Order: sequence, then C-alpha cells, then structure tokens
Amino acid sequence: MPFALYLCDMKARLLSINPDNPQPNKIREVVEVLREGGLVIYPTDTIYGLGCDIHNTKAVERICRLKNLNPQKANLSFICYDLSHISEYTKNLPTNVFKVMKKSLPGPFTFILNSSNKVPKILNTRKNTVGIRIPDNNIPREIVKELGNPIITTSIKDDNDAINEYPSDPEMIYEMYHKLIDIIIDGGPGNITPSTMIDCTNDEFEVVREGMGNIEEFL
Repeated sequence: MPFALYLCDMKARLLSINPDNPQPNKIREVVEVLREGGLVIYPTDTIYGLGCDIHNTKAVERICRLKNLNPQKANLSFICYDLSHISEYTKNLPTNVFKVMKKSLPGPFTFILNSSNKVPKILNTRKNTVGIRIPDNNIPREIVKELGNPIITTSIKDDNDAINEYPSDPEMIYEMYHKLIDIIIDGGPGNITPSTMIDCTNDEFEVVREGMGNIEEFL
C-alpha cells in the first residue's frame, strides 16, 4: 500500500492485530509503512508506544516534533526482537548486566546502556546512551523481526499532558492521534503503567523510573 495513503492529510488506519498470533500480512503492512517513513502506534507489554524505523531520519525527526522533543536531548529507546544484535547498539556491556537482561527479557523493562558509535549517527545526537526494550508482546517483536532492525519507542503521552494516565483503549487512542499517525494498531487494551527504567551505564542497576517490572527478582 503506497505511503501516500498514510500522510496526515488523511486519517490513519486503525489496524486490528491478534496479540497472540499476529497475522503475517498485517505485520508486513505495518513494516511497509515504517520503511516509507511512517509513524506507528503499537501495543507493548506495558503502555502503547509510538515508533518508527530507526534508520529513517525524517521519521525520527517527525516523532520529536510531535512530542516537542529536542532531538539532541530526546530519550528515545529501541525495541529489539531479542538480544542477538545488542552488540550493534551498545558497547562495553558488563557480563552481569547481560545476564540480568537475558533473564528478565522479554519483559516490562527498559535498560539504559552505553551506546555504540552507531546510535548517535542513527539518532543524529551526541547522546552516548541508548534504552533497550524487548517487550513481552508479539506484535512489536514480530514487526521488528520482519523489518530487520529495531524501531524507536517512546510514550504516546506527553509529559506535560493534562491526562493523568496513559491512554490504554485503542479506539480512544485512535480518536486522539488519527490525524497525526499513519497506523494505529489495535492489539487489545493496554496498561497504564510504563516499563521500569534501569540505568546500567555504571555497571550497576539504578532504577530511574518505577514501572511494571521489579528488577530485584532477577538480580
């Protein structure tokens, strides 16, 4: 389907995907839009996320404009399929951190790690850290697997938003974002609590945001 159909002059498509067994044809449709620079809202094992292909600079810039973020300071994380390619995006990953990630992922955690030289080039930033997410949800993982590389993930809720909770109903999300996003995936009701964010850049496990996951269970 041509990307022109997904420009913001038209309504986004609300695409229902089975979270247990994502339909391959629908996953391919999402991936095609991502490859053309589209933005997608998708479910995770925590809240619904907003993302794009990490290699599409214009799409990353579009996300930053949408969320009023400074690209040089934005804390954008990557959703990966598994840990097999983590060395591409991180450096000097301590063995103890890798072991905890292996035990706790897929799961409701975002691990902040020292980034490889590829990340600043991908995000056009001077930041030397990257957040890594492997959610326990088949939809974003199958999207990443089909795409062949990670996707950006960030919350659909602005930090200054008057809404106290993260939107969790796909139809409500559609009403809020259908003129701004290219595809909104309905993968069922989401949660209202984000992932637990853990800073591992100093070889330790510092929880910088309490969320759904309890990292103490895996230490």
